[in-house]
Parts: sequence; structure tokens; C-alpha cells
Amino acid sequence: MRWLIVFTLSCLVFNGLHGWLEKIGLGHIPGDFSVKIGARRWHFPFGSSVLLTLIGMALARWL
Repeated sequence: MRWLIVFTLSCLVFNGLHGWLEKIGLGHIPGDFSVKIGARRWHFPFGSSVLLTLIGMALARWL
């Protein structure tokens, strides 16, 4: 259940900050999907979420 909450929150953060995150290179990793529904574009950052999780786990072990 906790992972579902974390994934939902990460999707909301990525959708809100997508313009800025594109400038630094996140959001175009293989596994990131984008869907246009009506006039709105939704981003599903599966690959970016996995990458950020791995970086966070590495930092947690290092500290």
C-alpha cells in the first residue's frame, strides 16, 4: 500500500513540475509515458521514478 501512495505522489509531482524537469533531462528516460487526453497532457514517469528511487536508496546506504 505504501508503494502505491509513493508512486501516486511521484506522478503528481512529475506532472506539476514536468516543464522544469524536462530542462534537466528527466522525463525522457525509456519507460516514461505521455498521454494527451483532451487539451491536457498527462505524464507517467515510470522510468524516472525507478531512477530516482535507486538514487535515493544509494544515498540512504551511503549516509
